[in-house]
Order: sequence, then structure tokens, then C-alpha cells
Amino acid sequence: MEATLRWVLVTAIAPVAWGTNYYVTHAYLPTGTPLYGAAIRALPAGLLLLAVRRELPRGSWWWKAAVLGVLNMGAFFALVYVAAQLLPTSTASTIMAASPVAMMLIAWALVAERPGLLPLLGAAAGIGGVCLMLLTGSVSVDARGVLASVAAMLMSSLGYILAKRWGSGADVLASTAWQLIAGGLLLLPLAVAVEGAPPALDGPAVLGFGYVTVVATAVAFAAWFTGLRHLPAATVGLVGLLNPVTGVLLGTALAGESLTLRQVCGLALVLGGILLGRPRARRPAAGIGTPVDGERSSRVA
Repeated sequence: MEATLRWVLVTAIAPVAWGTNYYVTHAYLPTGTPLYGAAIRALPAGLLLLAVRRELPRGSWWWKAAVLGVLNMGAFFALVYVAAQLLPTSTASTIMAASPVAMMLIAWALVAERPGLLPLLGAAAGIGGVCLMLLTGSVSVDARGVLASVAAMLMSSLGYILAKRWGSGADVLASTAWQLIAGGLLLLPLAVAVEGAPPALDGPAVLGFGYVTVVATAVAFAAWFTGLRHLPAATVGLVGLLNPVTGVLLGTALAGESLTLRQVCGLALVLGGILLGRPRARRPAAGIGTPVDGERSSRVA
């Protein structure tokens, strides 16, 4: 269980970094060029990881990296930006909070990880907590934004499970780099065609993109795919609910937003859901081969 906790903590780096990305994007990055923003985020991050782990794709990984790059990076980043333009952040984040359930069901179909009762209850508690934190009043909902957000959630959930299924024979850093580069190469020509010339960047924007590229993309996705390599998809999906939690706490700490009792209850529900769905150790059955003299062994569920 100590090893499991270690991998949970490594995985948690990703949603926490993604949660800080909201603040950095709104505070420092230029608006009106979402495709360039996504391309600048993905391509340099992929090249950075490739410089750290100098390994090119081999065999089927050429097309696998392209597929995962579209699902997890290219189309995902673009759809998230569309949703952000058409929906309030609270609505988009609540839709994305359904990803743990989607990941559990897809993992059941593709990698034979049947979701247990406790992870499902944890996902229900976590989604309820996100709704309490973010859905604080009546907001206008654009159907196009809802479709974009749902598509982004389903595509990324599928991409994460495919990465888990295909990733056993590839280095985590290298495969993450390939996905980011493939996604960035997809986004760049779209950005040129749709948005024209790249945006002018001042000093704060350069620093902001540096943070988003290195921390919220390269480090975050490497941690996320490492977690998928070592943990059940259900656990990884629930840890991902730390994303909106981080956004709320960061808004309170840096943006001067007040934390209401309703949001505190939502935070407690999300954290309770993550703890409820954590992997459990199985006790060895008594009988032949059971350790004696006080020795005990356990296997991660």
C-alpha cells in the first residue's frame, strides 16, 4: 500500500497542475487565439520531454502516438477551448467531472478492469462535490459548448485508457512526448488557417506559457500517464477530481474569492470520494502458504 500511495501522489501532480492552469491562462495568456494557445502548450512540451528521453517511436507506436495525440492532446485541447468560450467555467468543469465514470466503463471494456462498488460510490460523491462547489446559481447554457465539453471528456477518457492498454512496452516519458508532439503538429496548421498570425507575447505571457508548457503540460501529463501505468483507471480518474478542487482553492488564495460553506462541503465530498475509491489491500486467505510467526503479506487490489 505504501507503493500505491506513492503512485497516487505522483498522479495527483497532474490534476493539481491542471487546476493552476486555469488561473495562469486567465491572468497572463492572450485571449482570442485558443488554437495557438493549445499548440504552444503541446508542441514545446513534447519536444522538452523528447530532449529528456531521446527515443523515437518504433513499429506500431507511430500510428498509436498519432491516435493518442489526437484524443489526449490535439482535439482535446481544441474542444476544451471551444467549451471555455461558450460555457461558464463551472458548467464545463462539472461536465468534465464525469470523466472518472467514463474512464471506469471504458477500462472495463478495453482492459478488463471491472469497477468495484466503492470506486463507483466515490465517483458519485466526487461528482456531487464538484456540483456543490461550482454550480452556485442559474447560468445560461450553450448546447454547442455542452457538446464540445462532453466530446472532450469522452475522447480524453478513451485516450487515457488506450494509453494504459498500449503503454506497457514503451517508456512513459517518451510516449508522452510523442503524443504531445503529434497533438501539437495537428493544432499548428489549424491555428494558422483559422487564427492567422500568432499572437504577440509580452513578458508575463512568455512566463505564463513557460509555466503552462513545463509544469501544466510536460510534467503533468508525464505524471498522469505514470499513474495510469501503475494504478487502476478508476483510481486515476478519481484523483483527477483534484483539478476543480485546486481551481477553487487557488481562486480563494490568489484571486481574493470567498470560500462559501457550500464550497467547503463540496470540497469535503470530493476528497471523501477520492479516499473511498482508493485501492484496497486484500488479506491472504488462511491455509496452506499463509505466512506465520507474525509475518503478513498483502496484495494491492
